[in-house]
Amino acid sequence: MISTVLLVVHIIFVAIMIGLILLQKSEGGALGMGGGNLMTARGTANLLTRSTAVMATFFFLSTLVLAMNFKGSKSSESILDAVSSKNQSQKEMPSIDHSKPTLPTEPEAPVAPVEPTTPAN
Repeated sequence: MISTVLLVVHIIFVAIMIGLILLQKSEGGALGMGGGNLMTARGTANLLTRSTAVMATFFFLSTLVLAMNFKGSKSSESILDAVSSKNQSQKEMPSIDHSKPTLPTEPEAPVAPVEPTTPAN
């Protein structure tokens, strides 16, 4: 439970950090739409640079916490394995006996069509 919460928080940090990096003005243009008329170019750059540094720190800390959390677990089970095993237990799969192979049988011979009878005059 706690590892799932940590993983979700980590993904949120990643998404925020990606957004902050894309908002920064670069020489190549990038998205570069930080601030508009609200702040000066220098103030916007300082704010985005500092907030990116803070988010990078949170990212590294959450990565270390996740690594320490998963280091102690000995199981190599994935989250997806747990979901798929839960789905299989909910669906009842018919069992097939594979112990003795069955040979294909010949189809039955078709029945000859009945000839219509004509009434005698």
